[in-house]
Amino acid sequence: TSMARYIFVTGGVVSSLGKGLSSASLAYLLQSRGYKVRIRKLDPYLNVDPGTMSPFQHGEVFVTDDGAETDLDLGHYERFSGISAKKSDNITTGKIYNDVLKRERQGKYLGKTVQVIPHITNRIKEFIKHDVSKEDFVICEIGGTVGDIESLPFLEAIRQFSNESGKKNTLFIHLTLVPYMKASDEIKTKPTQHSVKELRSIGIQPNIIICRSERSIPLDQRKKISLFCNVSIDDVIQTVDVKTIYEAPISFNKEKLDERVLKHFKIKSKKKVNLQPWKKITNLVLNTKNSVNIAIIGKYVELKDAYKSLDEALTHGGIANNLKVNLERIESDHLKPNEIKNKLNKVSGILIPGGFGKRGTEGKIAAIHYARKNNIPFLGICFGMQMAVIEFARNKLNIKNATSSEFGLSKASVVGLMSEWLKDGKLMKGTNKDLGGTMRLGSYEAKLIKNSLISKIYKSTKIKERHRHRYEVNINFKENFEKKGMIFSGISPDNKLPEIVELKNHPWFIGVQFHPEFKSRPLAPHPLFSSFIKAAKINSNK
Repeated sequence: TSMARYIFVTGGVVSSLGKGLSSASLAYLLQSRGYKVRIRKLDPYLNVDPGTMSPFQHGEVFVTDDGAETDLDLGHYERFSGISAKKSDNITTGKIYNDVLKRERQGKYLGKTVQVIPHITNRIKEFIKHDVSKEDFVICEIGGTVGDIESLPFLEAIRQFSNESGKKNTLFIHLTLVPYMKASDEIKTKPTQHSVKELRSIGIQPNIIICRSERSIPLDQRKKISLFCNVSIDDVIQTVDVKTIYEAPISFNKEKLDERVLKHFKIKSKKKVNLQPWKKITNLVLNTKNSVNIAIIGKYVELKDAYKSLDEALTHGGIANNLKVNLERIESDHLKPNEIKNKLNKVSGILIPGGFGKRGTEGKIAAIHYARKNNIPFLGICFGMQMAVIEFARNKLNIKNATSSEFGLSKASVVGLMSEWLKDGKLMKGTNKDLGGTMRLGSYEAKLIKNSLISKIYKSTKIKERHRHRYEVNINFKENFEKKGMIFSGISPDNKLPEIVELKNHPWFIGVQFHPEFKSRPLAPHPLFSSFIKAAKINSNK
């Protein structure tokens, strides 16, 4: 077996402190020092995956190449480390109980009482070790906060894991909030002390404490944390709020997080850390004067995390063009056709993201009409592409009642439920029964038509992109659409599934059935977003 070393990241006091970003930054730093890294997320909720949760509850659902619907933190991991996440990098309490109960029904524990310890904790430990081959470091982030009833089995499992694989092969990082009290003008270490006390009461002594605060923590307070939490002062690391997330790797390196980790494991750095790419991006994001306005029209726009990867990908498109991208978030429910002009006359590009269900569709369709008629660069993703097809069918093919079967039975479904599709040569069948995990999920190939705008953007006639959808554009309408100027410029290898549509007589109008945002990275912006932002820039200069 390879000697992977395991780093466990837990959080205390409040959630959303940035465990994901900290884990992702640490992964980059260790990688940059010449080590092979893997990052995983252990989620304490009972849903089997986040696929059926509202984005309001949990932010977006991130999709991996191998078709797992996962936590949005895996998006951070991929964007910062450049490592493509896999199904085996995200587990939930729901999945663990599901597995154990299945085994119980099959009689695998005959005669035994099935319990949290050892059965659930063993299954968690299996997951932590599973699918690790040549990695030097495996970073496991535990969701939730210490003290939650849900996360107890996970903490118990990592305590046992550390005990079994040796303290020298494991490291505990605990992230806490160090609040600043305005009234008394002081920084408070008590919540951190309590959180660590809670962790120690279940047998885990953190090796490194990362303190998140809005201002710098004075040495005295750091000494206090060191004293009460039983860690060396050098292992009390502060992370002050950064102006842009791309600063995080720089900031953690400055605070010597990666050095302390290597020191704990008694290993030397193989290479010098390269922070140049992050410095360049941070500088660009914070200091560029040129900007472009893009409208995102969707259902979940008030919530920051709902379109996390998408917001990031648009920023990356800006990075590729030396621009700041200002996002105008427009709630599609409230978009009345008569206000479209007023709401959209200041934007240089219009984007309609993925989504499910009928709510807010007419506003989206009206916005697409406006983009098509006024030559405004338009990008439709997944549901956004389907809406563009419906708009075109209604207004150019005169199918006045054109709709999607997702919104009820209709004689004019230009978009319908997928009945079957090929995956790795196997026939997959759609279903109306279960809603969880019954979609076309993960990476699929598409072939692009030569000389189309999309083939010029990708500089290729073959691409692989990630999917998450249950409905498809009806291929039988292809000829009618193409006669009127909407080209099906990307198609699945078996010629059954329209993947990409574009307009012949429009500067930049593209709809894609997949989610390109999942593969965009700050250090390698996705060509589709780079091209879209470039088109918006040209449009804004008109």
